[in-house]
Amino acid sequence: MEYILHLLILIGIYAMLAQSLNLSAGFGGMISLAHAGFYGVGAYTAALFAVNYQLPFLLTLPVAMLLSGLLALIVSAIALRTIDDYFIICTLGIQVVVFSLMNNWMSLTRGPLGIPGIPSIQLFGIEIGMGNRILFLSLTLFFAALIFFFLKKLTGSSFGRTLRALSEDEIFTQSLGKNVYLTKVIAFTVSAMIAAVPGVLYAHYITYIDPTSFTVDESIFILSIVIIGGMRNLWGSVIAAAFLVLLPEALRFVGMPSSIAANMRQIIYGGILIFMMFRYSRGFSNIN
Repeated sequence: MEYILHLLILIGIYAMLAQSLNLSAGFGGMISLAHAGFYGVGAYTAALFAVNYQLPFLLTLPVAMLLSGLLALIVSAIALRTIDDYFIICTLGIQVVVFSLMNNWMSLTRGPLGIPGIPSIQLFGIEIGMGNRILFLSLTLFFAALIFFFLKKLTGSSFGRTLRALSEDEIFTQSLGKNVYLTKVIAFTVSAMIAAVPGVLYAHYITYIDPTSFTVDESIFILSIVIIGGMRNLWGSVIAAAFLVLLPEALRFVGMPSSIAANMRQIIYGGILIFMMFRYSRGFSNIN
């Protein structure tokens, strides 16, 4: 039961990450490889303030969102002056910089040693953490639902329609008098701020973080969820998050000789992903 609850919590965390990236990458057409960096900023902010200053969750959460948003604002001011492939490479560079800071700023982040002893969340005198996974799952689902409905409203508004339009034809959108650059900056910044939320939850849940959880590979994994779930498809991001989290776990139960099991699981996993991309080339677009 504890194992199932753990998987459900991870699904909730990755669903939030995928939905937040879907705002900028799916609706705005800004493919980013820096999302794990914003996720990490949220986690490290919560960890540092909770461990060093004993600040409560309700204070560290908005601070983490603001810091992640500030970083994204600075990044977007530079990166969004480029286009298409150049933008992707720029966000990749930012991801590398953020990871390097986490890994080498020993006096602040403890580098590869990580930050242990992160306390569980305390809400109204109730301890919510790994020791009580049902409560933590409930909190995770609450934030996942909150983010989903917020993004649903945002993407359905005039701002969302402008974002869709510029991802299709930026020059035409600009000719209509829309501020394309500002719209992109806002979308990218909001996307990063939302990514900090699962980062904070992850830090308090695992109670230990290090830079290896926030690498380029993690950014690619989050982007994979968005692509498999379907661009501009929030429900698809949720389903794809469940699929990509549960698939490796399901493959553990496939009976194979121990000498080849690990490699074969990787091959099967990759094969299934390729099949899914061919079978659902536009993601789970029938679900919305």
